[in-house]
Amino acid sequence: MDIQRSLLSSSVSRHLLLPSQNQPTHSSCNNLSIRCFSFSFSFSSVNLNRISSFTTTPQALLNNPSPITHHHPPPHEEHDDMVTTPSLKDICEAHVPKHVLQRMEEIGYVTPTDVQRKALPLLFSGLDSILHAQTGSGKTLTYLLLIFSIINTAKSSVQALVLVPTRELGMQVTKVARMLAAKPAGVEGEQKSCTIMALLDGGTLRRHKSWLKAEPPTIVVATVASLGQMLERQFFVLESVRVLVVDEVDFIFNSSKQTSSLRKLLNSYSSCNNRQTVFASASIPQHRRFLHDCVQQKWTKSDVVHIHVSPVEPMPSRLIHRFIICNTKRKLETLLSLIQSDAPESGIIFVGEQSEKSKKAGNAPSTSLVTDCLKASYQGSLDILLLEDDMNFNSRAASLLEVRKGGGYLLVATDIAARGVDLPEMSHIYNFDLPRTAVDYLHRAGRTCRKPFSDMKCTVTTIIIPEERFVLQKYENELMFNCEELIP
Repeated sequence: MDIQRSLLSSSVSRHLLLPSQNQPTHSSCNNLSIRCFSFSFSFSSVNLNRISSFTTTPQALLNNPSPITHHHPPPHEEHDDMVTTPSLKDICEAHVPKHVLQRMEEIGYVTPTDVQRKALPLLFSGLDSILHAQTGSGKTLTYLLLIFSIINTAKSSVQALVLVPTRELGMQVTKVARMLAAKPAGVEGEQKSCTIMALLDGGTLRRHKSWLKAEPPTIVVATVASLGQMLERQFFVLESVRVLVVDEVDFIFNSSKQTSSLRKLLNSYSSCNNRQTVFASASIPQHRRFLHDCVQQKWTKSDVVHIHVSPVEPMPSRLIHRFIICNTKRKLETLLSLIQSDAPESGIIFVGEQSEKSKKAGNAPSTSLVTDCLKASYQGSLDILLLEDDMNFNSRAASLLEVRKGGGYLLVATDIAARGVDLPEMSHIYNFDLPRTAVDYLHRAGRTCRKPFSDMKCTVTTIIIPEERFVLQKYENELMFNCEELIP
């Protein structure tokens, strides 16, 4: 099937004059509007270039739908040339140890992102926080810098805990934390290092038990399930934890397997009054209610703040977006045709999670249907790999090992299975099933082209039925990107 492109004009103007993040700029630092909206990832035309957050209390939100907000008016025009953008080191210098700051700059973290510029001063002040910012915005580095500002390596105890929904995201967080904790180049002398434990798989709990008894790590990065097992067996306690971070909190609370365990961890094993608590995610639906629940359920202290950084450019500019319309019965055929026509160097195919109704009916999951179809009919040289949430550890590890070895591959994956997996060398993303929300679309597209990993262009193609065109247009408007239609 020959595929021709016809450009579909978007209803969102792309002519936004945005300041460069790397040059000193008045508006990027000071044009802040503190406000509160119900979460939908939508933007009004007058606020596209603003960072927005609110620091009102949860109870005030419920009592007053339009709470009083504090606006930061820009200084007088004549002082514009005197204002400079602080570096990441400038923001952290009075709080984060010098050797960590040196490592941070060695790695290449110099200019703060919007979320780091807005959130770090509040975090360093000791406030419990909800970090609400897009995929790839720098949330991980933000909360790790907070952790390094609080921990004391002279004490032999677990002082910081980061909870994640998937093993892959935990590996990413652990890697960055260990890079920051490493000894900087040219530094001489002995100093006690910060030890970081990755508690991400039940199969290694015996080894972790021995480690914990010998010398407790300073920082633990854990999945909810693995940490729950360790706590239930009383291998260690959380009484000494001074910082608790829950990353991708929306995914954890949306998983029936993890929600009850997380609630127990937040309330039973440690008290919010004895720790600083940070929730982080790109999407927090009904965030007013969530903020209220944080206080009512005693997950956080009553002065918790919601830091919402609205993305100016949610999608990396190196992404090319396309869609093709077909009926349901022809989706597999269309996918095959696209792959043959595109000849991707490597790619990921996203399919929807199987519903409980479909499981009870005995239907095969979409991941199996797509994988079987590709193995039977795909004529190219790429390896067909599978990554889904219900896979056991060895199968998931084998798939990811094949991906990271390099070479060509087509990875069939569900949303939650791919969360936390960065694939910078990928050339194509295929949405076999339309993402459920604009944020899910953002997460899927965020699997590649994330700075500073890659300058490679990547094409995102979504296969939809006619009734879904309106939904995709909503995503375009909300996330401010243009989608080209492919005509069969």
